Amino acid sequence: MGKIAVIGSINMDIVNKVDAFPQPGETIHGRGTSYQPGGKGANQAVAAALAGDGAVMVGAVGEDAFGGVLTDSLRSRGVDTLFVSVKEGSSGLAFITVSGSGENTIVLSAGSNGKLAAADISDDALAGAKIALLQNEIPPEVNLHALRLCASRGIPVYYNPAPAAPIPEEALPLIDTLIVNETEAEVVSGLAVHGADDAERAARSLQGAGVASVIVTLGGDGAIALERGGAVHRVPAFKVEPADTTAAGDTFIGAYAAAGAAGRPMAEALRFAAAAAAISVTRPGAQSSIPDKAEIERFLRERE
Repeated sequence: MGKIAVIGSINMDIVNKVDAFPQPGETIHGRGTSYQPGGKGANQAVAAALAGDGAVMVGAVGEDAFGGVLTDSLRSRGVDTLFVSVKEGSSGLAFITVSGSGENTIVLSAGSNGKLAAADISDDALAGAKIALLQNEIPPEVNLHALRLCASRGIPVYYNPAPAAPIPEEALPLIDTLIVNETEAEVVSGLAVHGADDAERAARSLQGAGVASVIVTLGGDGAIALERGGAVHRVPAFKVEPADTTAAGDTFIGAYAAAGAAGRPMAEALRFAAAAAAISVTRPGAQSSIPDKAEIERFLRERE
């Protein structure tokens, strides 16, 4: 088994479409509202479960009506929700407004994600995990506890520090693989990142600070990765017609973790992850856009 343990956020995305954003004090008519299960942790858990041998979610939902919907969405896509806690109050919410030109504004309400505690990460939740995934939508002290706990049990951690925030110096040597986009790479390395060469420079700096491997995703330009030991991999993005880029990054990370847990070499795992992300951007939604292993492998065969 190559089970992935995901410790992170579970959100309900409430998406409003409008022709143009309202001005302060203005009331406008929307063009429709949709409710889409999301959250970086939950999205990555779905991607890992669909692309590999299963995932377990360690997180929290609220006592509100969204809590059951969110856990049902995870379970229906193969994620074990035994270790999802129920906290008093609301579930995590993302209020997303999308304009006619495709721009968006997002208000995050942490809700139950902000109440996740170190005590919610049990030994049972991590039992048998080949890899653990972390992001930045739960309290930072819980992430640090998870890093220490996984290190003590020999579980490699793939960490996606999004939303971007500096990483404590003591945490860097506890990270097996740091996965960042260009903006996040700038924040965590302190170096300007514009393109692949800058990304490689930032990755080398982070390796020097103690991180074993670093992957910097470059959107339509693919990704660059520094493996433990210094080998460099540059992986191009697959050319597709994008419909919705929501959760593309989370899909990449979950699929990459699934490939790593299955023992694939880094270069092969990166190509597998790039294919998963390419498929996801051709479909609307977050979790509903994430492909399974058979789809990913078929996509790769068609492009050999």
